[in-house]
Amino acid sequence: MSNTPAPTSMTASDLAEILFCSGLQQSDRPSAEQVRAAIDARIGACGGDSSVCVALVAQEAGDHPETYSARMRWALGIVAAAYPDVRTAA
Repeated sequence: MSNTPAPTSMTASDLAEILFCSGLQQSDRPSAEQVRAAIDARIGACGGDSSVCVALVAQEAGDHPETYSARMRWALGIVAAAYPDVRTAA
């Protein structure tokens, strides 16, 4: 398996936000390939508009503030592993 490049020129934070609003869970112990597939699927479900995913993250953060931090830390960490060449900041 090769490291698939990140969609467009998104940062790790962008990709983590997209992963955050996917159905993938930490308890799934996803592989890098599963993380990339979940991000690709979520981008497609958002019509290719990452701002739609960002809005979903904001909604989830408001609905579940007690789990937001832990889930976002997980998303950031696993995105860094799945996309090792992605920049971390804009």
